[in-house]
Amino acid sequence: MSKRNKPDAQSFKEAGSSFRFLASYAKPHGWTFAGVVACALLGIAADLFQPYLVKIAIDDNLMIGKNDYRAIVMICLFYAGLSLSSLFFSYLQNNLLQFAGQSIVAKIRKDLFAHIFKQSMSYYDRTPSGSLITHVSSDTETINTFFTQVLLSLVRDSMTLVFIIVMMYHLDPTLTLYSMIVIPIIVLIAVLFRKYIRRTYQYARTQLSQMVAFTAENLSGMHLIQAFHQEKEQMDRFADKNMSYLRANLREIRMSVMFNRSFDILGNLSVAFITWIGGIAVFDKAIEFGVLYAFITYIRQFFQPINNITQQWNTLQSTTVSLNRIWTVFSAQPEVSDKAPEQLQPLPDIQGEIHFNHVHFGYLQDSEVISDLELHIRPGEMIGIVGTTGAGKSSLISLLCRFYDVQKGSILLDGIDIRDIAQADLHRTIGLVQQEPYLYAGSILDNVRMFDEAISEEQVMEACRLVGADALISRMKDGYATRISERGSGLSAGERQLISFARIIVFQPKVLILDEATANLDSKTEQLIQEALHIVAEGRTTLVIAHRISTIMNADRIIVMSQGRIVEEGNHAELLAQQGYYEQLYLHSQGHLAHAETEPNRLSSLG
Repeated sequence: MSKRNKPDAQSFKEAGSSFRFLASYAKPHGWTFAGVVACALLGIAADLFQPYLVKIAIDDNLMIGKNDYRAIVMICLFYAGLSLSSLFFSYLQNNLLQFAGQSIVAKIRKDLFAHIFKQSMSYYDRTPSGSLITHVSSDTETINTFFTQVLLSLVRDSMTLVFIIVMMYHLDPTLTLYSMIVIPIIVLIAVLFRKYIRRTYQYARTQLSQMVAFTAENLSGMHLIQAFHQEKEQMDRFADKNMSYLRANLREIRMSVMFNRSFDILGNLSVAFITWIGGIAVFDKAIEFGVLYAFITYIRQFFQPINNITQQWNTLQSTTVSLNRIWTVFSAQPEVSDKAPEQLQPLPDIQGEIHFNHVHFGYLQDSEVISDLELHIRPGEMIGIVGTTGAGKSSLISLLCRFYDVQKGSILLDGIDIRDIAQADLHRTIGLVQQEPYLYAGSILDNVRMFDEAISEEQVMEACRLVGADALISRMKDGYATRISERGSGLSAGERQLISFARIIVFQPKVLILDEATANLDSKTEQLIQEALHIVAEGRTTLVIAHRISTIMNADRIIVMSQGRIVEEGNHAELLAQQGYYEQLYLHSQGHLAHAETEPNRLSSLG
């Protein structure tokens, strides 16, 4: 029994934390919500006095044969005034609630986006991008629906119930007590349905999240899908996920219909019961006919707010689920974080000296990717890094950029441990050009200066001239104002790399990292990139991870990595003279496969 209670207790605790989190965003709008409550009170009062006016007209005029037309006209005018007042206060209440709700959701969405950006790279390794997209778009929109629908129903309909009970008790306490018999039945139905509806809704949202994640994954890898003719397989997989979401939605809808219709049946039975009891009382002269009319009107209105609240049950469940998921994102703390401001060291005039001091690192606790690596790089030195897949080259770069933290040892920049440097300062100091440079949807100008308007157009043009990108940009219809789509589609791999090199010139980092930057280029384009590289690397400490040996042949020093260790080190000529791993890589890259095949053991050790 205790085991079954634990998940419920945990869910309750999470829901409580989530709603406290939401309350913190709602707190600045306290006066707006007070206005909503005031408008709701006035609007409800205007609505509920209307049946009472009809009761007065029936009992004090019509039933006693009193022909006071002036009194009837006054009642009609007062009735019309109440209707207009109800309309006005409902309009004002909805506008105030929409303003507060939209403002709260906009703030949550902004903070959520900023919080996701603060996470370490390991967070993105284990969190699907589709799920994050769902959190920022769908889950925040669900919270908006909570304010505009659920909260409105909870405020207005709850107060309506209280007012109706007060008015009914004022008319006839006995009939009111008979009417209250249905309340335990309502509670029983709510308890029976609540847990199951929550599970069905959560399952449906999970299926939706998985479908969105699958779609995002396929859109990102569309070139691979088409290259391997996987369209049919992926469409079949999507159809399965879509069908799972459909079945989950249909199950949720069935439960919602059963839940809501049970209240409709209960309401109709209650009206019939009160009409029977009240009709007997009218025949016995125990109550007046006008009282019975007003009472039946109130009992119908009594079930309307209950029905409204129950119809919002699914939305309330979805809000709880969405809040829990958003709260989970906000609860995630970056594994790589800055120290307290007073513990951070300001960066002096950086020279670019780098020291990997007996570094140990692994993505998993029991598996090391880099083991006791010792490397010292002098300021302004160009270092080539080669090795087979899985040797630890990219991991080394990720540690220097502090996308991850070392598990043992340290990395020093000009003698300062990079963990003692603010990440913003470190990333301004280190420029990274990857194998597939990322370009944003926007103009070429904005892509070079990364939307930083403090950098002038002249600076961007000068940077592009230095790396040789100016000629190709000038040939475009709108020049530097030419808009490109996401990821720079329409530009060749070489053109995208030249734009990424221009970024380096503009932002002037003291350390430059090229991670397989020429791996996807043809020889002619690679030569163009090599010329740009010499310009960009001038006066900077440069680390080049090379897929092609030709890229790093002229480096000041080349290190060869295997299984997370440096196994050889020297310039091109020195490494060839050692006749070791580097020679095998070089011969393999030059197409001397026959020579490489004579030493299969050496080649196998490279893997």
